[in-house]
Amino acid sequence: MNPFVVLSIISAYFFLLIVISFFTSRKNTNAGFFLGNRKSPWYVVAFGMIGTSLSGVTFISVPGWVGASQMSYMQMVLGYLLGYIVVANVLMPLYYRLQLTSIYTYLDKRFGFYSYKTGASFFLISRIIGASFRLFLVAMVLQFACFDAWGVPFSVTVAVTIALIWIYTFKGGIKTIIWTDTLQTVFMLAAVVFTVYFIADDLNIGFSEISSRVLNSKYSKIFFFDDVKSSMFFVKQFLSGAFITIVMTGLDQDMMQKNLSCKNIKEAKKNMYWFSIVLVPVNFLFLALGVLLYIFAAEKGIAIPQQADKLFPIIATGGYLAQSVGVLFIVGLVAAAYSSADSALTALTTSFTVDILNIKGKSEREIRKTRMIVHVGISLLMMLVIYVFRIINDSSVIDSLFKVAGYTYGPLLGLYAFGLFTKRKVFDKIVPVIAIIAPVICFFLSKYSVQLFNGYKFGYELLMINGAIVYFGLWLSSKFELQNVK
Repeated sequence: MNPFVVLSIISAYFFLLIVISFFTSRKNTNAGFFLGNRKSPWYVVAFGMIGTSLSGVTFISVPGWVGASQMSYMQMVLGYLLGYIVVANVLMPLYYRLQLTSIYTYLDKRFGFYSYKTGASFFLISRIIGASFRLFLVAMVLQFACFDAWGVPFSVTVAVTIALIWIYTFKGGIKTIIWTDTLQTVFMLAAVVFTVYFIADDLNIGFSEISSRVLNSKYSKIFFFDDVKSSMFFVKQFLSGAFITIVMTGLDQDMMQKNLSCKNIKEAKKNMYWFSIVLVPVNFLFLALGVLLYIFAAEKGIAIPQQADKLFPIIATGGYLAQSVGVLFIVGLVAAAYSSADSALTALTTSFTVDILNIKGKSEREIRKTRMIVHVGISLLMMLVIYVFRIINDSSVIDSLFKVAGYTYGPLLGLYAFGLFTKRKVFDKIVPVIAIIAPVICFFLSKYSVQLFNGYKFGYELLMINGAIVYFGLWLSSKFELQNVK
């Protein structure tokens, strides 16, 4: 694909985002940056959250993942629904009742200073790694499709990628992002639908035959009940999906910050219910696209790349289809990646400013100056992590993302579960130690599970085990004492 075409697409797209940012960030305050003044329409938040939830990882990695795991990912998607119900009815009412800006403030109210800082720190680690994974993916494709032809180093591609996000988020924050995410979701979904259409057109098959080819493909198996030791076993993936949703949505400042920008809990719940329902067919569409990509590659004699994440980019931009498919792919990829990354950058800025630096009592001007410095600092840190990930990455990005989530979100799961379902008071100073020991134990369990458990291989259920270890550690170190959380 012509690099100038790619650059023109990206430039036009970001010009549109900057225009939206200009109109939404005028006279914006810190309250607008952090929570959109709690005036966001629930339906706009819900639609935009589709793009944030899916991101560039889903756009590329889920279709590529079909080759190794067929459509088993749908088992996790069904588990997501259960997780969203828990988030909407257990966690969100708590956050609204306490009128939180950062959701980790709850840990301060419930347990104390060290628990609070531990929870916020694990979020920062989790989100910096997760957002960097996602941006790594888009930077990798832009490098392949455009910048390699000009001899531009990957480090420069990464710097430009993050700088563009910073430009349209540094002033408006959430108030801007709920609208830019809506636009990005439209482009992302349109790109997938039209790509499916053009692939079908090239293969000379209609809609009914598309369905038949996908459902009868060797890649189309969804449910796996036969081998309990397998990482694709239904119960393991369903429960993993539910708990991943609870931690990566309900215990994640990024996703919750959008929900907390709604007018009230009633509207926030509407957002969560509609958003979760729509995610099911949308994820199925991505998996169906993945099956079509493998079918197309087989019929056209296209070699499957060692990294399956590259299959979609190769077919879309490699001249196998009309150039318009490449254009759609670039637009969809950029939209998908940035709809997740921009809100992550804002959430990281919010959490570090509110949770780590403690801005209580500071003036509006002082808070604004602090958060702008933090915004720059987080951007630079993400650049570094992306570059490191490029050096060490050796597997599917989405697989890596969920593995990391199992280690970093597990302590948050244990902390919140203990706070919500017990009335015990923890020994606050010991909490950071427990939160560090649990992931270390999980790492060794995962590494030696085949030898220790008669061939059993841990999958994403490691997240639940991690949370359970933290919960048990808190229970051992605690004493009974009624807690009044107001």
